[in-house]
Amino acid sequence: METQSLSKETNDGILLEAERFNHDLMLQFSELAGDCRDEDEYLNKAKELINEIRSLDAEELEDVFFGSITNTAPLYKTLDKLFANVEQVEKIPTSERHYD
Repeated sequence: METQSLSKETNDGILLEAERFNHDLMLQFSELAGDCRDEDEYLNKAKELINEIRSLDAEELEDVFFGSITNTAPLYKTLDKLFANVEQVEKIPTSERHYD
């Protein structure tokens, strides 16, 4: 699927929130959409990606963020926010989400 197929709720809660932190983080979540059939699968994979990023050591984080992450506390705070946003979107029935 394309990121344009995501609901406004998912786009705002994941992609825009990730972009607020760092463009490279947003790109990780944008690329994820290409491997998904639908938004529900995307939300599940987004939670997996959040957990995967949390498990990375400092060297691996440098690779993901091209050396731009020196303080992980703001990253982990953003990941917490992203996870909470995913859970909020999952509570909204698909038929009640807003699509362009």
